[in-house]
Amino acid sequence: MSDSCTHDCSTCTANCGSRTGEAQVPQFEKLNAYSSVKKVVAVASGKGGVGKSLVTSLMAVLMQRRGYKVAIMDADLTGPSIPKAFGVSGRAEGNGEVIFPAETKTGIQLMSVNLLLENPTDPVVWRGPVLGGVISQFWSDVVWKDIDFMFIDMPPGTGDVPLTVFQSLPVDGLITVTAPQGLVSMVVEKAVRMAEMLEIPMLGVVENMSYAKCPDCGKELKVFGESHIEEIVSRHGLPLLGRLPMDIKLASACDAGMIELFDGDWLEPAADAVEALLGEQ
Repeated sequence: MSDSCTHDCSTCTANCGSRTGEAQVPQFEKLNAYSSVKKVVAVASGKGGVGKSLVTSLMAVLMQRRGYKVAIMDADLTGPSIPKAFGVSGRAEGNGEVIFPAETKTGIQLMSVNLLLENPTDPVVWRGPVLGGVISQFWSDVVWKDIDFMFIDMPPGTGDVPLTVFQSLPVDGLITVTAPQGLVSMVVEKAVRMAEMLEIPMLGVVENMSYAKCPDCGKELKVFGESHIEEIVSRHGLPLLGRLPMDIKLASACDAGMIELFDGDWLEPAADAVEALLGEQ
């Protein structure tokens, strides 16, 4: 299909898959000759502020602890937070031909637009096509060395950048992040439906901010009210991959750039689902 396709076959003479009825093979961006990535997992939501970056970071750490080589592509170009969570700063380096990702203390490779800016607080005021081009370059121009699992921290919504990721990168699985509020759950379902439309394999759903545990009595407090997560996973036939609490230790670890030291087993089912992808090769 041409980039200028109007989706109106009556005005077009091209013999593309839409006209002939043939299945169209996705035209994914190619990795450079120095890179190797086995599996790509996107972490997405239809809404911002639900914890995609936190889940992405925790999943990367969990898979690293299981002995795999892991990378993170920070695709949230206008709100990047991955470098701060891992305590990574400075500028990414290159040789004029390729770009080398930064490495965290435990060896997780990562690339973020904040590693390309002079000042990490500079705003990224770019239009959709430019943002999409950066995502493609993060895949094709960065040297990802011997990666078993790459996690992509997606921007919120269902606009240009998420569409670019899903259509130009070989995403093997998608984890959707939600929160207990009914309004958030409704918006997050848009991301689930987008994945279904684009035939992106869904691994399941993670609920963040699910509860807060009282430090005195240990009771779980439903700060945002009753969860709607069971309705979502039931409606779409998806597994619930974990519930993350509101935990001051997690928040402090992110702020201090020490997320690799977190302690918790909330996302072990999600890690199992990601690990199973290697058996599908």
